[in-house]
Amino acid sequence: MYTFADPLIRAAKTSARSEALVCGDVRLTFGEFLTRCRKVSGLLDQLGIAAGERVALLAANSHQYVELYCAVPASGRVIVPLNTRWAEPELQYALDDGGVTTLIIDREPGTHADSVDRVISLTDEYETMLADAPEGELGVGIDENTLAGLFYTGGTTGASKGVMLTHRNLIANTMNSQMSVPLSPDDRYLVIAPLFHAAGSTSVLQCIWLGVCQVIVPAFTPALALDLIESEGITNTLGVPTMVAGMVEEQKVNPRDVSTLGTFTHGGSPIALEVVRQAKDLFPVTELVHLYGATETAPLSTALRNEGDLLDSERGKSAGQSLMGVEVAIIDDTGDELPPGEVGEVAVRGANVMAGYWNKPEQTKSALNEGWYRSGDLGRMDDEGYLFLVDRAKDMMVSGGENVYGTEVEDAIYQHPKVLEATVFGIPSEQWGEAVHAVVVPRDDLLTADELIEHCRALIAGYKVPRSVEFRTEPLPVSGPGKVLKRELRAPYWEGRDSQI
Repeated sequence: MYTFADPLIRAAKTSARSEALVCGDVRLTFGEFLTRCRKVSGLLDQLGIAAGERVALLAANSHQYVELYCAVPASGRVIVPLNTRWAEPELQYALDDGGVTTLIIDREPGTHADSVDRVISLTDEYETMLADAPEGELGVGIDENTLAGLFYTGGTTGASKGVMLTHRNLIANTMNSQMSVPLSPDDRYLVIAPLFHAAGSTSVLQCIWLGVCQVIVPAFTPALALDLIESEGITNTLGVPTMVAGMVEEQKVNPRDVSTLGTFTHGGSPIALEVVRQAKDLFPVTELVHLYGATETAPLSTALRNEGDLLDSERGKSAGQSLMGVEVAIIDDTGDELPPGEVGEVAVRGANVMAGYWNKPEQTKSALNEGWYRSGDLGRMDDEGYLFLVDRAKDMMVSGGENVYGTEVEDAIYQHPKVLEATVFGIPSEQWGEAVHAVVVPRDDLLTADELIEHCRALIAGYKVPRSVEFRTEPLPVSGPGKVLKRELRAPYWEGRDSQI
């Protein structure tokens, strides 16, 4: 098996003069990129950062982010990408829990500087230090089982945990991705998702190994992403559903030439089919691909290719089939595999599955069983292995004795033309145990709760229809990776109760 060093070395041999990274006015060839990665290794040596030490990175997307993401593990250290939207206590938790010794940061570190041995400023110090550093070694003293990174979970359903991903895990994801949704050296890949998240970094090694240029968006806006697709001849990109929805809205209002975009993948959370339908119309030559996975699976597990062509079929609602090299099963509470059609927990097995949670043996034991990762997601599978996600296990509602899956309700709501954003969760109900509650950002002030409820009643069973609707003028709160923070919205309704469903 390979390590992070192998894609870097191959790209420098096969594509040394080809463009590797574009970020604003900076354009680097693969030869220049490899030199910078070797200098990162030399700099870490100079600073006395030993093999296995954790190096945290708190920064926006940039070409420096990509080289640190690659060179820190390739030199034998452990990268710890930090969510830039976390609150100070969440950041401090990750620094303390991960035993981070070095923090590389593009903003003021504040009190976090007191909890690490050293802080390196990307804006003030980094380039000067790199210029003076010697070229160090890559790939020495590491193997496929060496820890490459600690990737802290987003915490949308609970306390953040440090997911331990080895070189083997992340290289396996790279190979699985290439076999299932391949790239070629002629492609140009637009990085719009945050690189601290598994969705943002999932194709970094794949692009480097193949000599594919990556165009990096420091801070996502739909307008900038579409401008770069047009000006840079972008052929591939990946966004979370909120990004896809934003680009759909922008393309409606101010269309760009997106004729070069061959593949538009999305993942990170479920997506409303209406958003996919509109994307198909607005990106007519683009293949839409639904990816499913988790940080714990490095991150990809399944893919649904040609999603736009399947919208009117039952499988258009699925997350596709397992990637080559990945096993996916539906299991019950005891871990036994369920037959096609039955709803249970999604489990994943393969070389991409994490080594465990950092310093959390009990949570690791609960999540991993004989190589299988228990995802906490609820789903079912058809007789040809197409995975249908019905919700996060925690987000399933039981109303009047009936199970209600939020994604189905959200999809109905999104089909109303006056709805811009929506999410659904359960709130306490004396009559029903839980009542379905919707939080909606409308396109205009004319939408009423009664109108939306009647709209849903025509599309889904009565017990699934929202019993209450809250309208908001501000966008729904999302995590750094772009997932709607249902926990934050739901918490006030369950405050002071024994449990929060």
